[in-house]
Amino acid sequence: MLARLFPITSWLPSYRKEDLRSDIVAGFTTAVMIIPQAMGYAMLAGLPPIVGLYAALTPILAYALLGTSRQLSVGPVAMDSLLVAVAVGALAETGSDDYVAIAGTLGVLVGLVQLTLGVLRMGFIVNFLSRPVISGFTSAAALIIAASQLKYLLRLDLPSTHFVPKVVYEALKQAQGAHGMSMLIGLASIGTLVVLKRAVPKFPRALVVVTITTAVVSTWALDQTGVRIVGEVPSGLPGVHWPRIELDLIQTLLPAACTISLVSFMEAISIGKHFARENRYELNASQELIGLGVANVLGGLTGGYPVAGGVSRTAVAASAGARTQLFALITVSVVATTLLYLTPLFYAMPKAALAAIIVTAVVGLVDLSEPKRLWKVKPADLGLLVLTFVMTLSVGIQWGIILGVLASLLLFVVRTTQPHVAVLGQVPGTEAYLNVERHRHAQVVPGVLVLRIDAQFYFGNVSFLKDTLRSLEQRMAEPLQAVVLDASGVNQLDSSAEAALQEIDAAYAARGVRLYFARVKGPVRDVMLQSGLLERLNQEGRIVFRTHDAVQLAAGRAVVGRSGPPGAADPRAPADRVGCGKIQRTA
Repeated sequence: MLARLFPITSWLPSYRKEDLRSDIVAGFTTAVMIIPQAMGYAMLAGLPPIVGLYAALTPILAYALLGTSRQLSVGPVAMDSLLVAVAVGALAETGSDDYVAIAGTLGVLVGLVQLTLGVLRMGFIVNFLSRPVISGFTSAAALIIAASQLKYLLRLDLPSTHFVPKVVYEALKQAQGAHGMSMLIGLASIGTLVVLKRAVPKFPRALVVVTITTAVVSTWALDQTGVRIVGEVPSGLPGVHWPRIELDLIQTLLPAACTISLVSFMEAISIGKHFARENRYELNASQELIGLGVANVLGGLTGGYPVAGGVSRTAVAASAGARTQLFALITVSVVATTLLYLTPLFYAMPKAALAAIIVTAVVGLVDLSEPKRLWKVKPADLGLLVLTFVMTLSVGIQWGIILGVLASLLLFVVRTTQPHVAVLGQVPGTEAYLNVERHRHAQVVPGVLVLRIDAQFYFGNVSFLKDTLRSLEQRMAEPLQAVVLDASGVNQLDSSAEAALQEIDAAYAARGVRLYFARVKGPVRDVMLQSGLLERLNQEGRIVFRTHDAVQLAAGRAVVGRSGPPGAADPRAPADRVGCGKIQRTA
């Protein structure tokens, strides 16, 4: 029980000494990366840089105790930072004390939502985020994030909006007023980051950039020429900051909190699962929600803002050799030491350099390969990606992902209301039946319509099945004598669908057409049993195990090897025995 609530107790007592060096290296490497990143992401969220460092302290500690991933690096991330800027920016002036307090309250709300979902074991909700939706959303969000940093790279007064064309238009319009030195620092920082990433991927390039640019700005007093700097960063560990418990504020923030909860969980679970597969262990999705939830609650209570699992940081931690969450505890100690003794070093850090770190970090989120793949594999899913991408750029980050998820669910519902239906024909010389559209050598049985439905049968596709049966009958070369429904692809049957089967059976019977069922699965059989349909079909010998036997009965031929009346069996018998006789226990 203790190990389930606190996963750290499952690995710490049996910690291997040979993993210590790798965890120490990974911990220091991640700390070197997260310090400038956290400050930059806080700036992206409209918060003072120190808030980013606070968010890189207690949340990491909480996840190390409660998370199930051994490599996940929790802390400020670009996506959540932008969502915070959108949500809080509408309620308070950017950077103000009120803004910081609301961001902390939002962090607590995000944590409570995640914690509630985790306690209720609802980790499965991540399944509602399809891959095309994620790709479209992250690509659009990356463009929004990059555009939001132009005001720091160029030192221009640009509008804070998710509509990228407007930001770019204003930047071009004000191009003559761009600050040359800020632009030079930004471009040089981007170039250095790109070169170092290609040349030495594991090198702490962000630290190199902020160290060099800070030294340059400080040595030549470039802040006196107009280069915007971070300024004084408070030293010391954060205290407790109680959230603002105001009903109106909570109601306003709740939609954003739910969105951030979902997005941050999506980020954490996706990268966490990737490295779990590589290192051959399992993640507990619901426990991940609990770990992230507590991390966000503590972060909000200690001066931080919403956090998630960082993709780039986790990749760096894993490549640096992280074996357990001990690496995260080492990262926390380095961040705490920085807060206590090293914050004066950040005074002359140029904001253009932090903006460059953010831009280069999010460029990798623009997914160009997924649209190409979907164009070949599933064009309808490409439409879903494009819709999510356009909606995110048009109506904003929060509504973009919500509309993407709703569109994904709608597409799923549409597909289930018009499921794949195959007309089956017999392969000459065998007892196998295949789709005649895909296998032209399969031959239909004269007067017998053999049909396979590849979906659950429920109220949403009842009319579709009736229309399909009518349409197929009209296309038959000979008068219809019998219908065989191969139910091997039907996993569920609801009450409306069961009633529809009764209606279809009665309508066929009135015309002298017999309806047979084959390969009916247990859950479907259970519903038919409760309604009395299964017993009647058994008594009349119209439900069997194999499709071939059903076709033989429909065609009026004897079924060789059958014991007793055709189809006779106990209606409560297992699916592989009802109406099977001796020859039907087949694989």
